Amino acid sequence: MNYHDYMIKREEEYEALCRRCGACCGAYDDPCVHLKKDNNGKYYCDIYSNRFGPRVTVGGDKFDCVPIRDIIHQHWPKDYLCAYKRIYRNGSSRIAQYPVSAPGE
Repeated sequence: MNYHDYMIKREEEYEALCRRCGACCGAYDDPCVHLKKDNNGKYYCDIYSNRFGPRVTVGGDKFDCVPIRDIIHQHWPKDYLCAYKRIYRNGSSRIAQYPVSAPGE
């Protein structure tokens, strides 16, 4: 496996940790306008591949969407639902080991 394929695989593993609770995107407070709920009650971002950068909440507040690893140490409503937070709280360094996107993207 070449490096690029390896990094793609690692990103897929990292993304698979998410349980789509929506908490990190404000689902239980003032959500991002791009946060949507599917028929199974799971949340998703309707601009996921381009999510990072300046965004706005349903209530009109402006914020910067950043990788979860940049805010993992912070608190947000119902963050106990977040699989990444559980890994972080349990003292695992697993979060830091995963890339957000493959090189060259």
